[in-house]
Amino acid sequence: MILSNTAAARALVSPGDDTRLREVFARARRGEPITLAAIGGSITAGARATQPENRYVTRLAGWWLTAFPDSPLKLVNAGIGATGSNYGALRLQRDVLSKNPDLVIVDFAVNDLNDPAGRAESYEGVIRQLLAHRPQPPAVVLVFFLRNDGANAQQTQIETGRHYQVPMISIRDAVWPEITAGRLTWNDYAADYVHPNDAGHALIARRLIEHFERVQIPASPAFTPPSLLPAPLHSNLFQDVTLHESSELYPVSNNGWVFDTETKAWIGRHPGDTIEFEITGIAVFLMDYHKNGGFGRASVQVDSLPPVTRETWYEQTWGGYRDTVTIARDLSPGPHRIKLKILPDHHSESGGHEFRLLGLGAANPLSGEP
Repeated sequence: MILSNTAAARALVSPGDDTRLREVFARARRGEPITLAAIGGSITAGARATQPENRYVTRLAGWWLTAFPDSPLKLVNAGIGATGSNYGALRLQRDVLSKNPDLVIVDFAVNDLNDPAGRAESYEGVIRQLLAHRPQPPAVVLVFFLRNDGANAQQTQIETGRHYQVPMISIRDAVWPEITAGRLTWNDYAADYVHPNDAGHALIARRLIEHFERVQIPASPAFTPPSLLPAPLHSNLFQDVTLHESSELYPVSNNGWVFDTETKAWIGRHPGDTIEFEITGIAVFLMDYHKNGGFGRASVQVDSLPPVTRETWYEQTWGGYRDTVTIARDLSPGPHRIKLKILPDHHSESGGHEFRLLGLGAANPLSGEP
């Protein structure tokens, strides 16, 4: 699939401040080892690519090895299907920052679409965590994919990207006008309603590579990352967060729930089953599993706050997914008691009450940063 020069040029939303990116290229030319990471959803994970080497992330790594043959490359693909920036912010330290990346591609424009305004603060949290990383923050490039109706969350995410002056590449802006004009079909790009086919993955990689080739000029040897982040555009709630997957959660009280090692979830199956945990932080996040079938509802209560009802029956039949939500915020640092109770009612099309708790998260109070 070949795009015209005009279509290809549309992909560059903003070059941003490419100082860090140029520094990474300068280090690669000197033969220093580089860690390239990508975090996002199923497109970044490589869904519907026919072979691992056809994924856009792997193609990008292949170009890198050719462009910088003397620079050892470590590739970190932290894409997880059906997850957005809220879970991304919670897992960023574990899956990406712990590897001390030099360059990070961020993809959440499709999976944040259902709640772009609500996810604005978690998306900003991903960027703030990356740019606050020490001893040296990585270069960051934002990429925006699309669904088969042309929709994504890039409008909100571009505002955030401009605030932090990071480079932004929109595959949506390159491809969608070509499709609406009849010069391409959706099937030229994608294997289903959202996932690129092999040609689509090649197009994504090509747009990123074109930008990398544009900025490959020697950087100043006196590179000093900014010592402070700008004030947040939306929120700094997700800048310092802690993730507790279910395998790391130990109840302080339990009546009827069991930990399932296969699904890595705490599971309650009967009305009245109750489990409680303690967690510290100024906000509490919950991750549960949604699927068609015998899935039910649970009330989730933080301390003495009003309980929140979580519905985990899902109408679609393609599979299940992890949902991440904010249960409570503006709390004292804690500790806080989190109580889950299986409710007696369930969706009319559900055949049961099963509820899977996949994890809890917390936002920590900040000091010294805006």
